[in-house]
Amino acid sequence: MVKRQHCGDESALHGGPRMKESALRNVVLHKVLFFAVLVAGFGTPAIVTASQEPAAKDESALAAKRSTAEQPVPFSHKLHLTLAMKCQECHPNPDPGDRMTLPAASKCMECHRTIGKDRADIQKLAEFAQSKETIPWVRIYVVSGWVFWNHRSHLEAGMKCDSCHGEVSRMPVLKRATNVTTMAGCVECHRKNDANTGCQYCHPGK
Repeated sequence: MVKRQHCGDESALHGGPRMKESALRNVVLHKVLFFAVLVAGFGTPAIVTASQEPAAKDESALAAKRSTAEQPVPFSHKLHLTLAMKCQECHPNPDPGDRMTLPAASKCMECHRTIGKDRADIQKLAEFAQSKETIPWVRIYVVSGWVFWNHRSHLEAGMKCDSCHGEVSRMPVLKRATNVTTMAGCVECHRKNDANTGCQYCHPGK
């Protein structure tokens, strides 16, 4: 049976007389960083763009200060989910599975070529599709670039979209409903679901 490892594991301290001062210092440093980050709510809350690049530090800081944002095109998750659409229809999870991506405007126009085609917001959507320009959605949830995160592993573990993003099906305007992308939020959820909380699971090399 594999022993569950926790962030700041002290087992390395009992390695015998050959344990050097540097090893002790590393363990203490990891503990200090862990608790400092936990108290501060380290990390920031994504609607993740189609890009596979991690969020820039300044973008993470901005996202942390907002609970909602004015978007380039109005979009109601509540309305679309009322039509029995599935999350995966608009948010595919391509390999390697870390990101749930956003659809191209052309995907939206598969329906809106006829539905609401005379509305100003749909016409704006059509312009994005025609120019093949990515819709510049404003992120609400942002995963910091130094954190390893994989949507697929969480979905395969039985987690639901609402677990991390709140009751999106009731939101005419998407807003941040959880602290899921802060370190405190991650640790709390992992403990509740008896998942590993070892540093190396989210912070490679730690």
